[in-house]
Amino acid sequence: MDFPFSFNLKSAILLIFFFNGIIFSLILLRKGIVNQNSKSKWLSFLLFLGAFYIAPYMLGYAGWYARQITREILFFIPFMQVLFIGPVLYFYIKSLLFSDFRFTKKDWWHFFPGILYLIYSLVVFITDKFIVDEFYFYADGRDKDLKTWYQLLGLLSISIYLILSLQNYLRYKKNIFETLSFADTVLFQWIQNFLISFLLLIFLRVLFFAINPQWEEFGSQFWYYFCFSLVFFYIAINGYALDIKTSFFVFENVQEPEDNNNEKTIQSTIDVDFWKSKIEAIINEKKLYKNPKLTLIDVANQLKTTTKVISTAINSGYNKNFNDFINEYRVEAFKEKINQDQHQKNTLLGLALDCGFNSKATFNRAFKKTTSLTPNQYINSKK
Repeated sequence: MDFPFSFNLKSAILLIFFFNGIIFSLILLRKGIVNQNSKSKWLSFLLFLGAFYIAPYMLGYAGWYARQITREILFFIPFMQVLFIGPVLYFYIKSLLFSDFRFTKKDWWHFFPGILYLIYSLVVFITDKFIVDEFYFYADGRDKDLKTWYQLLGLLSISIYLILSLQNYLRYKKNIFETLSFADTVLFQWIQNFLISFLLLIFLRVLFFAINPQWEEFGSQFWYYFCFSLVFFYIAINGYALDIKTSFFVFENVQEPEDNNNEKTIQSTIDVDFWKSKIEAIINEKKLYKNPKLTLIDVANQLKTTTKVISTAINSGYNKNFNDFINEYRVEAFKEKINQDQHQKNTLLGLALDCGFNSKATFNRAFKKTTSLTPNQYINSKK
């Protein structure tokens, strides 16, 4: 009896990604259940969908469409749930970025199109296998998962949710720079990278289809599914690595930002100059900038006011966000240490950490942004 999987370059490459996707999915699912962690569960579901998305092509290149038994497995099992991938990706990003996110009953409507396709797949299976006992829906011999209308609808759905996820990430990015003095360390740049890469990948696929409709043929799409697998492997590696770091401060404190339609109203009701002097006094007096995990809430609590008041005073009074505002204090403290020749006895990183920076990369970026010089260039300029 022949082994029901023909190994060749295409099937073997996709098999590697499929296998890794399933393994990562099961590991994350277990972690999510044991630790009651919604982020792990969403990522597990996403990787599971990604693995099964490439399954028909992996198995097709392995000869499954050429055998009757395996062909019917591909026909009647809806492997490619393209209408679920977008919503799951969207909710994974929200659960990852915002600690106050909770999935509610009203969120189920996002999955309604995918559920309809599952019902359609069940009707096709019952009709062809039990009612007419012949291929009625499958009279054309083409897998419904690979139909042009379904694939294009799926690409549209994924694109919409990618854009929504990117918007959420940009809101998150703006929020952390407004509220955290250590924003660089919780920026999650990889999220923006894979969202943009994914959008570009989908755009190219639609473009190639528009230019050459024959491109929908099974054998001509390997490069797309290979690139898709790379993107999902990138998500798996970074998502899993992030998932095992349980001490990230951002998960406990960054919440989904509220709309700022009343920002101008708030600005007109507070005395910006008064609060600027209060902020400067408390930061200089208690050297708050030395706290590497200083947040907007910490400053507001010190002055017994709201974060909105402090944020408005800093944004309007200095035309800066909170992160840049505090980092400038840290840079000035570092420059003072250099002027006192403390770099002769200590490393530059050690001095930077004493000033409140929590990493070399963050320190270098902040110093260059504030002074237009690198730390070494600044030291050499003092000679």
